[in-house]
Order: sequence, then structure tokens, then C-alpha cells
Amino acid sequence: MSERPADRYGSPHRKTPRWLPLVLGAVVVLAGLGIAYVGYKQYGPKDIEPDRIGYTVVDDHTVDVDFKLTRKDPGKAVVCFVRAMSADSDEVGRREVLIPPSGSGTVRLTTTIKTTARAGAGNVYGCSDQVPAYLRVG
Repeated sequence: MSERPADRYGSPHRKTPRWLPLVLGAVVVLAGLGIAYVGYKQYGPKDIEPDRIGYTVVDDHTVDVDFKLTRKDPGKAVVCFVRAMSADSDEVGRREVLIPPSGSGTVRLTTTIKTTARAGAGNVYGCSDQVPAYLRVG
């Protein structure tokens, strides 16, 4: 009496529905595409990309920051926020730098920042194409 009636209890060996592997495969592909899109948006090329080349501490109250800016639309003005940091990572100076439109997608600049204490580093905090009215030319 080891066999059970199939019509009463169901078949002991159920088959996986044919559509299940297709649906699971589609879910995996869509999840992979979603992850790739999010990664591209987060880590892919940006419209405005600053890159610090270096800095020079001139004296106890001055630092020069050398950086380049690459922008997708060189015909648009950009403002960059450049700052000086102390050895303890406190901000000791900041400057807004206007980069006017140019014919080149990448420009190199050096700016001088006056500081309240001796700087230990200088960097570009960020850049934007939303230029404040007081920095606009013309």
C-alpha cells in the first residue's frame, strides 16, 4: 500500500512549470540592468567634473590651489567652490571661482585662497553651472 491514489492526493512528482525559469531569468536580467543603470548614474561621467592637480601653501595665511575642470558644455559658465583645510581638516578658507565659457571642454586654473590659519591642504569642494548673480559677467 505504498502507492497513493493520484486523483486524491496529487502526483508525488510535481514538475516545475515551464514558465518559471523564463520568469526568473527575466527578473535576473531586469535586476542586472537596474543595477547597471544606477551604477552608471552614480559613478559614470558627470556634466561637470573638477579635479585637483595640487596645492601650494604660500604662507600662514595663503594657499594656491591648482585644478582642472572638465565640462560637457564649455559654452556655459561654471562656479567652483575651492577651499583650504587645516591639518585637522577644519576649513580655514574658501573661495568661489567663476570659470567663464570657453572653447575648450577642459580648462586648468590656479586660484589663491586667503586663510584664517595655516592650510594643510587645498581642494575643490564642488562645481555647479548654477552661477550666482553676483558672479555673473555682463
